[in-house]
Amino acid sequence: MGSRLTRVCIMVEGQEGVTWSEWMTLAMACEKLGFDGLFRSDHYQSLKGGAPRDALDAWMTIAALAARTKRIRLGTLVSPVTFRHPAVLAKSVAAADHISGGRVEVGLGAGWFEREHRAFGFPFPASGERLEMLGEQMEIVHRLLDRSEGRVTFRGAHYQLDSCEALPAPLHDPHLPLILGGDAGPRSSRLAVRWADEYNVLFCGPTRCREVRVRLDEECMRAGRDPSTLPLSLMTGTVVGTDDAEVRAQVARMMVSESESGSPASYVEHLRDRGWIVGRVDQVLEQMAMLATAGISRVMLQMVAHDDLESLELLGREVVTGVATL
Repeated sequence: MGSRLTRVCIMVEGQEGVTWSEWMTLAMACEKLGFDGLFRSDHYQSLKGGAPRDALDAWMTIAALAARTKRIRLGTLVSPVTFRHPAVLAKSVAAADHISGGRVEVGLGAGWFEREHRAFGFPFPASGERLEMLGEQMEIVHRLLDRSEGRVTFRGAHYQLDSCEALPAPLHDPHLPLILGGDAGPRSSRLAVRWADEYNVLFCGPTRCREVRVRLDEECMRAGRDPSTLPLSLMTGTVVGTDDAEVRAQVARMMVSESESGSPASYVEHLRDRGWIVGRVDQVLEQMAMLATAGISRVMLQMVAHDDLESLELLGREVVTGVATL
């Protein structure tokens, strides 16, 4: 089992006070430094405690960045099914795709942050019902963003469409890429095989990634789908430094912001145990190589400190170029 890991993206938690000016700086840096794409979370409220933080709408941000960039891919990891009707989501995604010239992807998930739903008045059904909604939304969004579909009629338990013709069609041919995020349970895996163009897992080490890759391969074979048409990607946190002291210093700052106690050296190991990619450039590349062997074809590196442009430049200068030689 192997993979050609050639794509490295940046992922930003946009609900944690990222301003429009910072989004522009991040996007321009990603363009310059050779990253494959810039992805963002889709939340309306900070996931942390303490003082409230600004949270620009995900798809408004992506559409605006699409008009100001030329190369990088843009998308969500992931848009909860509870936030938008699938037809509305598909229209927003298609608009951003046209603005970008065909560089947009959409990630979908069942949603999980109950407090955010209560605050904004979104219904938050039980997990089983949210998974049912996810299944229906995957089909609807896929079909509405497929150039060959024409008018779409759908009758489900949660959504109904009557001869819906979503124009303009996306620029992608035959359809706009759809990413499913989850933990690769049986239901999620079957859904991915049916409708997704990529499966994304969170904070997983090589062993877990290999297990997911095997499960997806088995589901693809049962469904008569070529497993190579369903790539596996990973979204995980990252801390990179030029030497061990710099790595520990960055981790120490993170510990202060997260109100964590203990030594930075111990916390480095804690992060690695949680699936983070942490260390010097050579250590990061070693971890990337292990992920490639486990079946990962694209990595979305979460920038917790979204204003840390020095780390972003180091990742682009050393890691993006290094990954190309794996």
